[in-house]
Amino acid sequence: MTQEIYPCLWFNNQAKEAAEYYCGIFNNSRITSVNNLVVLFEINGKKFMALNGGPQFNFTEAVSFVITCKDQAEIDHYWNSLTKEGEESMCGWLKDKYGVSWQVVPEILGKLMSDPQKSPRVINAFLKMRKFDIAALENA
Repeated sequence: MTQEIYPCLWFNNQAKEAAEYYCGIFNNSRITSVNNLVVLFEINGKKFMALNGGPQFNFTEAVSFVITCKDQAEIDHYWNSLTKEGEESMCGWLKDKYGVSWQVVPEILGKLMSDPQKSPRVINAFLKMRKFDIAALENA
């Protein structure tokens, strides 16, 4: 049995606006269905639901979306797009203008962290960063 699992994001009557916002940031994204209550959209082929729910619930850092980036240009694109009207945090974390938490992370980080000699220096370097700087991590 195959079950489809996808996130439902609760917005304060901004579901369509939010779906358009995310589809404008991520390539290979599109809105697939719109009605008064729910907007379905895809980001890189992954299904999302945006719900016009009202102000009762807010997003927290307890749930975040991780964006693995191949290079600094990708990190810069996602970081700059999602922090515009949003909020920067530490170690690649941010909140977008709706309060949704994201982690913008270089894909090389796992490799750098798996080197027992380099790992402590890499950790020390990224603990001081907001947006990840791949060159600084590699040179740590």
